[in-house]
Amino acid sequence: MASLKYEHLLLRFLKYVKVETRSNPNSKTVPSDPKEVAFLKDLEKELKEIGLSNVRYNKAKTYLLATLPSNVDYDVPAMGLIAHVDTADFNAENVNPQIVEDYDGKSDIKLDDAGDYVLSQKEFPSLKKYRGDTLVTTDGSTLLGADDKSGVAEVITFCEYLINHPEIKHGTIQIGLGTDEEIGIGADHFEPDEFGADFAYTIDGGPLGELEYETFNAAHAVIEISGKNVHTGTAKGTMINALQLGIDLHNSLPDHDRAERTEGREGFFHLYKFSGEVDSAHMEYLIRDHDKDLFQARKHALQAAADDINAQLGEDRIKVDINDQYYNLGDALKDHMEVVDLAKRAMEDLDIKPDIYPVRGGTDGSTISYKGLPTPNLFAGGENMHSRFEYVSAQTMDRVIDVLLEMNKLNVEDHK
Repeated sequence: MASLKYEHLLLRFLKYVKVETRSNPNSKTVPSDPKEVAFLKDLEKELKEIGLSNVRYNKAKTYLLATLPSNVDYDVPAMGLIAHVDTADFNAENVNPQIVEDYDGKSDIKLDDAGDYVLSQKEFPSLKKYRGDTLVTTDGSTLLGADDKSGVAEVITFCEYLINHPEIKHGTIQIGLGTDEEIGIGADHFEPDEFGADFAYTIDGGPLGELEYETFNAAHAVIEISGKNVHTGTAKGTMINALQLGIDLHNSLPDHDRAERTEGREGFFHLYKFSGEVDSAHMEYLIRDHDKDLFQARKHALQAAADDINAQLGEDRIKVDINDQYYNLGDALKDHMEVVDLAKRAMEDLDIKPDIYPVRGGTDGSTISYKGLPTPNLFAGGENMHSRFEYVSAQTMDRVIDVLLEMNKLNVEDHK
C-alpha cells in the first residue's frame, strides 16, 4: 500500500466503515439506532487506550466526548473537533471497501465483478484529480461511509499523533463524536458548556480544501390530504380525489424551484414522499433557501397554496405542518469569522486552495453555532457521498490531519 504520513489513519478508517451504523429516520429513540451506541462504546475504549482524558459517553446528549489537555503554560483558546458516526439512508450492511492503489487518473474503476457499477470518468470527472493516490471505493452494493467515518478516523488519528509527539505544543483539544446527523437531529442535544471548547469545527465536508460556513435554512413539511371516494360513474360533483389535490398543490408551486433544477444560492421545494389513494394522501417536502427572508416566503407560499385549494373546496381538506430543521450557519458565524480565517490561513500555509462556497445542505455545525459555539465545516475527503459510488482518497485524508496540525500551530502562536 502506498506510503502515508499518518500510519494508523487508513487502517482505522477501513475498520470503521465495516461497522454498520446507519441512523433510522423512523425511530422514536435517541439515538435512533442501537448500532450507533455500540460503535460509540467501541470508540470510547479506543479513545482511552490512546491516552485521551475525561472520556465519557453521554447517552442523553448522544455524544462521546473526550479531552486532550493543553501542554502549554499560557492561555490558548480550546479547539473543538466534531464528527458523526452514523451513515446515510442507503444500504450500509456488509460494507466491503476496495483499495485502488496508485490510481492512474484516467481509467474507469469497476466496483463489482459483473461490472454493473462503474466509477466512470464521464460521470464522475472528479476522479481526474486523484492521479497517483490510493482510493478507497465500495464494491457497488453499499455506500462507503466516508461521510463521516473519514472525519471520525481523522479526528482520532490527529489526537493520537499529538499524544505520540509531545514536542508539538497545543492548547486544549475537545473531541465530540455524535449520532444521527444524517437524519437532522444529531446536534439537537449538544451542550456547548459541557463540551468545553471556545470554537469548533465539524470535520464532515467533501474534497480537499472545502471550507464551509454558509448553509441552507431548512424546514420539513408534512401534508395530510383528506379526500372523498365514491364510484367513478357518479363521481361528478361528489368525489374529492386526494391524489389530485396533491398534484394540484405541487403544480401551484414555482416550476423551476426544485432540487434538480437549481444550483448555487437558489432555494427549492423538494417533494420526496407522495403516497395515498383517492380517499387520503400523504406528502412530505424539504424546503430550502440560503436567504432567511426567502426561506420564510417559501414556507408561507406552501401554506398559501394549501389554503387556496381549501378555500376553493369550501372546507379544509389539506392540512400542512411545517417545522424548521436548521438555519444558515453563515448568520451565526458572521461575528466570528476569525474561526473561518484560522482554517483558511492553515490551508494556505500548506498550499491548499480553500474551496469556500454556500453549502446546498446543512451540518451539525449549523445547530451547534446557533447554540453559541462557532462551528464551521472542514473537508474530510469523501466524494459522491450517500451512494454506492462513494469514494475517498487516502492522501486527502492525510491532508486533513496536516490542516488540523497547522490550525493548532496557528492557534498556539496567535496567543503566545
